[in-house]
Amino acid sequence: MFKKILVANRGEIALRIQRACRELGVKAVMVYSEADREAKYVKLAEEAVCIGPAPSPQSYLSMPAIISAAEVTDSEAIHPGYGFLSENADFAERVEKSGFQFIGPTPESIRIMGDKVSAKQAMIKAGVPCVPGSEGELPDDPVVIRRTAKSVGYPVIIKAAGGGGGRGMRVVHTEAALINAVQMTKAEAGAAFGNPAVYMEKFLQNPRHIEIQILADKHKNAVYLGERDCSMQRRHQKIIEEAPAPGIPRKLIEKIGERCVAAVKKIGYRGAGTFEFLYENNEFYFIEMNTRVQVEHPVTELITGVDIVKTQIMVAAGEKLPFAQRDVVLRGHSIECRVNAEDPYKFVPSPGRITMWHAPGGPGVRVDSHVYTNYFVPPNYDSMIGKIIVHGDTREQALARMRTALLETVVEGINTNIPLHRELMVDAKFMAGGTNIHYLEEWLSHHKR
Repeated sequence: MFKKILVANRGEIALRIQRACRELGVKAVMVYSEADREAKYVKLAEEAVCIGPAPSPQSYLSMPAIISAAEVTDSEAIHPGYGFLSENADFAERVEKSGFQFIGPTPESIRIMGDKVSAKQAMIKAGVPCVPGSEGELPDDPVVIRRTAKSVGYPVIIKAAGGGGGRGMRVVHTEAALINAVQMTKAEAGAAFGNPAVYMEKFLQNPRHIEIQILADKHKNAVYLGERDCSMQRRHQKIIEEAPAPGIPRKLIEKIGERCVAAVKKIGYRGAGTFEFLYENNEFYFIEMNTRVQVEHPVTELITGVDIVKTQIMVAAGEKLPFAQRDVVLRGHSIECRVNAEDPYKFVPSPGRITMWHAPGGPGVRVDSHVYTNYFVPPNYDSMIGKIIVHGDTREQALARMRTALLETVVEGINTNIPLHRELMVDAKFMAGGTNIHYLEEWLSHHKR
């Protein structure tokens, strides 16, 4: 096991990794920008290093600053968390060339799975079902583009090969709009991701967003930890996640889970990862793989009893997975609400000082958050300030616990999306389970404030 790990992230995930390190008896070095000097995990740190000013490119996205911090603190490994540099293959490579262990997959795995075109090709080879679409990157030839769209069938979606986080995609309903949409997406992809390559997929009308969590070690062992339903999203950004997914037959989950495990073994994957699928008419269609820990990992931890972050660290240190697939048993139901510092209906960010923070408690309630009373939410980063996660024996009990937890939560001084979560937890269709990825946006359009 490592003696010292540098945590190359901020916010609630930095605190989550710090806690995992403490349980393993490993020292955690926390890095922070000038805007995060007052963060809880910095105050609790045995060692902390300021890596630059507030803007991300000068701090959390600065590879030299992070690697220098690891060098001066004699760290042995770097945990990237999620976001920032977590899925940057060049960063993973620089970490390992500098003599540190990257707590995540190999740079080669990140490259294959980070490019949506090569990821899809790898999954087809591994027997994982994919959304019908173009074979690789779309060419410049308008004739070929039109022919591809015709064979796939409208509507189609044009996606950036290097995209992510819900950015770099455009739905096209008619041939007349096709070429312009491809050119616009290419230009946006080049500007946003430094990679103008795009590809085409069939646009599924009413799918759900289902993902499979996997863990793999360096000894060719891999398991899947059930599934999560992340269909409650706005502009491709998840807001509520739950596990297991309501109403999907276990046999279908087992079949797709086994295929995901076979795929990670085939590509030599190590660490934690998530296969994301669209699910419609009892069929799974692979869309992408996240080569990192997910924001929503706690719902899987609560139904399996597996500590995903600790396991990430253990397998990075060369240890074998401490359990086999037969040991993974799903118990009860878990729901997570992301708490964002924003207007609950207009979604305008609401940075500022939190004058009162009271977190909920009680049986089956977990809160992952780095904030506290008098904490200042900086305007420089993502608006998420925490997550409320509940677990119950049944989905109904989990919903009841979440309603109680949301009522108990007090955040004053800034706006949060908690009022939105309170409404959604009593929405009849959400309570019934199985809403599709468009449901929340349609709901919001009918509940304008």
